Amino acid sequence: MSILIRFVKVRAGVFNPAVPERTVEVDGIVVTSAIYTVIRRDILEELGIKPSRKRRFKAFGGYVERDVGDVGLMLMGERRIVPVIFGETEDTMVIGVTALEIFGLEVDPVRGTLKEAELLLL
Repeated sequence: MSILIRFVKVRAGVFNPAVPERTVEVDGIVVTSAIYTVIRRDILEELGIKPSRKRRFKAFGGYVERDVGDVGLMLMGERRIVPVIFGETEDTMVIGVTALEIFGLEVDPVRGTLKEAELLLL
C-alpha cells in the first residue's frame, strides 16, 4: 500500500509587527503535522525580529534547541501575528497548524490549496 503525501505550496508575506509596512515575500509549504511556523533566521533578522526565548524540539530521532518569537504573517490577504521558529539556512519555510488556526484556514486536500475553515463556536 502506498500513501501519497501532497504538499500545499504557499507564498506568504513576513513582517515585523513593529514595522508592518515592510514585508518580505517567501515561498514555503503548509505542513499540518507541524505545530509552529518555521522561517529562516536571516529573513527574520533582516526584518529586525528578535527571538523571545528558546524551545526544545524533537527532530529526526533527537532533540534540537531553537530560538522562537513572534512574527507578522500575511496569507490570503490577511495579516496576523504568529509564533515562529527561527530556522537555519537550509530549512524550508513551513506554515504550521498554529498559524492556520490563527488565520482560520485549513488545507483543501482536493484542490491542494488553503481555504477558510468552518469555525465552530463551542
